[in-house]
Amino acid sequence: MTFPPHSQQYPPAPSHPGAPGATPGPGTDGLAVASLVVSLAGLLLCCGSVSGVVGVVLGHVARRRIRRTGQGGAGLALAGILVGWVGLVIFLLVLTWHILFNVMAVKIPGW
Repeated sequence: MTFPPHSQQYPPAPSHPGAPGATPGPGTDGLAVASLVVSLAGLLLCCGSVSGVVGVVLGHVARRRIRRTGQGGAGLALAGILVGWVGLVIFLLVLTWHILFNVMAVKIPGW
């Protein structure tokens, strides 16, 4: 038994995903992603002082840019701000604890 050759032709695949004629969205703001990454890295690596401040600043700049341009990533920027503040607060609490512990542990002459 022989089969005839397959003669059905398929159209070429579209060059970009999505509906035909659809334009891609505005995308996600890079500073929003950077804000969250820097804040998380600072929190996980226990160096929340510098990276927390950088994450908060990047998050605020990203939110301002997102409002102006209409790009996506407002949630990422907000998360970067919140995680940055949490890292900074944890760093300050640990620093305060270390200072108080060292002052209480060391007898200072004349006190």
